[in-house]
Amino acid sequence: MKKTSTFTSRLKSLRRTHEKLLKRKNPVDTTWYNGLYERYQYPVISAAHVPLEWRYDFNPKTNPFLIERLGVNAAFNAGAMEWNGKIIVCVRVEGWDRKSFFAIAESANGTDHFRFWDRPCVIPETGDPDANVYDMRLVKHEDGWVYGLFCTERRDPKAAPSDQSSAVAQCGLVRTRDLKQWERLPDIKTPSAQQRNVVLHPEFVGGKYALYTRPQDGFIDTGSGGGIGWAFCDSMENASTGQESIIDRRAYHTVNELKNGQGPAPLKTGEGWLHLAHGVRNTAAGLRYVLYLFLTDLKNPARIIAKPQGYFIAPVGEERVGDVSNVVFSNGWVCKKDGTVLIYYASSDTRLHVATSSIARLLDYVKNTPADGLRSAASVQQRLALIQANAASAKKRKKS
Repeated sequence: MKKTSTFTSRLKSLRRTHEKLLKRKNPVDTTWYNGLYERYQYPVISAAHVPLEWRYDFNPKTNPFLIERLGVNAAFNAGAMEWNGKIIVCVRVEGWDRKSFFAIAESANGTDHFRFWDRPCVIPETGDPDANVYDMRLVKHEDGWVYGLFCTERRDPKAAPSDQSSAVAQCGLVRTRDLKQWERLPDIKTPSAQQRNVVLHPEFVGGKYALYTRPQDGFIDTGSGGGIGWAFCDSMENASTGQESIIDRRAYHTVNELKNGQGPAPLKTGEGWLHLAHGVRNTAAGLRYVLYLFLTDLKNPARIIAKPQGYFIAPVGEERVGDVSNVVFSNGWVCKKDGTVLIYYASSDTRLHVATSSIARLLDYVKNTPADGLRSAASVQQRLALIQANAASAKKRKKS
């Protein structure tokens, strides 16, 4: 009797704590300001948000100590879209076993009160089973389907028996009408040895499906891969691209010197396609991931027409600490009808955050922020020009 009573009281406490977290409001962080976007005080989703039913056996006979049988390590990198009047995110949930799976969570406003749907997504396997899947981009394409493009990882068949870390990454592909039943299509074939961060352009280009790719020679090393690629295919049912052309190249001593990749699908604006991407550089403390923006031509989405220098979002404060520290990553954003943009970014491969901005602010930033001059002397000249412009403006105001 005492054991049952203890089990019941512990379970009630668990449920209270969990419900309190799900109902927590997430106010804007008023200590942060840069004019470009708002940060929020709390992550929108973490491992603690995952339903208790997915983690605990609630039968006191089979789990008398109320042990977390299937633990969750992290909940991060999420695709995002509007769906039936709500904001949904397709979250990468990682268990204690290092395996990731996808799960849908929804919110009325997109900044707090996210709740997971009853069950995780069931993604069918191909004839070559995935060892791990992660980082799904959700794309509403003009052909009427919602596509999910994700990384499928398998052990490298050429690796020696002593090597249990070498892997091959490719782009897995599913499509759906309801976000519940997922049709698995063959993995996308490209000329590159490895692919991650593949994203489908939301419209046909010249009657073809267009893809942003990230060609790599190795699982970690980019090798001859030069940056964000661009390729076409005739069908998504057996997608196979032709040659990849690089539209956004890596560059020495920049935020994307080591590698870079498309984030979510670009947003269509009146002045061009707005892109969110991640850039990686090496440091003495390891890799540092940040986010950056650029704009491409409406008629030719492969042609960059504006690209500000530096990063757009970088990890700050507690965001810098986690499973893989000093990282921000995004594969989901949503543009609402009023022009508000919800930007979902994960920090340090651990939890999911949101930042909010607007199309107007983002376009102003992209078009009017100087490009990277690629030299320290050029950076100084940019700051001198800003200082001089401010001085002239102040002088003019003083006279008036």
